[in-house]
Amino acid sequence: MTDQNPIVQATGRHLKWAALDPLEHGLMLLCGLCLSAFAFSTFVDVVTRETGHALLWLQEVTSTFFIYGIFIGTAVATRRNDHLFLSALTEKMTGSLRRFFEVFNRSVVMFVGLSMLVFGVQNFMTGFGSFRMPSMLPMSYLYLAIPLCGALVALFSLEQIVNGLRNGFQNDEEQVSGQGAAI
Repeated sequence: MTDQNPIVQATGRHLKWAALDPLEHGLMLLCGLCLSAFAFSTFVDVVTRETGHALLWLQEVTSTFFIYGIFIGTAVATRRNDHLFLSALTEKMTGSLRRFFEVFNRSVVMFVGLSMLVFGVQNFMTGFGSFRMPSMLPMSYLYLAIPLCGALVALFSLEQIVNGLRNGFQNDEEQVSGQGAAI
């Protein structure tokens, strides 16, 4: 799947389930679309304001694309190990100490994802009582990004914990250079 799908990184393949590759691919495309639409709507907003014909609804569009782009990007970054936990220290460790800290790091991230899911759902439910201006849409449509991101972060963290315990957390570069030890 990775060869046919260049958006999905082969890095850390031993920590990923191939079944989730289409999800990562779709999330990357969606994130790119959201951030591109954010940039475009910001440009249009500036142009319309400078010409004296401001479109107030563009601020809603801009903030919506920004919020969804950031939260979708956070979920993808979790799967790609691009942020949310420090790996520099654990890469220097070996054996059971490394395994403990790798699982601990990912468990903390998973806890954060689950917290985002639980409290995001609560926030989503209360958002039906607040409305955005000028569209009068409930704030819930913005808040929905939080539990969706939390569910994906938790899923991708669980994926890495399970596969790391099965296959070891050592990545391909470490195995080639001889750094670290097989777990």
